[in-house]
Amino acid sequence: MGGGGAGGAIVHALKYRGWHAVAEAMAERIARLDWPADVARERTCVVPVPMTPTRERARGFNQAERLAAALAPHWRIPLRTDVLGRTRGGARAESQTRLTPTDRSGNVKGCFVSPDFRRAELRGAHVILVDDVVTTAATLNACADALVAAGVRIVSYVTFGRARALRDRFAS
Repeated sequence: MGGGGAGGAIVHALKYRGWHAVAEAMAERIARLDWPADVARERTCVVPVPMTPTRERARGFNQAERLAAALAPHWRIPLRTDVLGRTRGGARAESQTRLTPTDRSGNVKGCFVSPDFRRAELRGAHVILVDDVVTTAATLNACADALVAAGVRIVSYVTFGRARALRDRFAS
């Protein structure tokens, strides 16, 4: 998806052009995923990957939150924006898109936290963590670490797309 194509154009339209209406179509596609029946039954809530307040103010919205808000009704589970927060931006100021996989992981380590007063309601939960695109999963993994530390039993990741990896160029 990284270099282009329809999926890349759709993500770009949501993220950088503010075409919020595409979030519903993206969510509709994601909602078609075939989950095992027991997993579908135990899903507790949908949680978007939080942005830094500075970046969210600059963009005017959080694209992961828009996508999660559109997805939650499809699965008839609540959207929770109050169970995961971003304590800071990455340790490095530049965008994650310009970092190596190792640097990405180190950059977001410890950036996310679940508030102490939410821990009781998260204990044993199965949370669906939502982002627009996964590249190395460093951000998703850092979010999952915070949720698991708060008592979440299972964290499932859902994204609309996956950025291309170097090895994708050589796949036939």
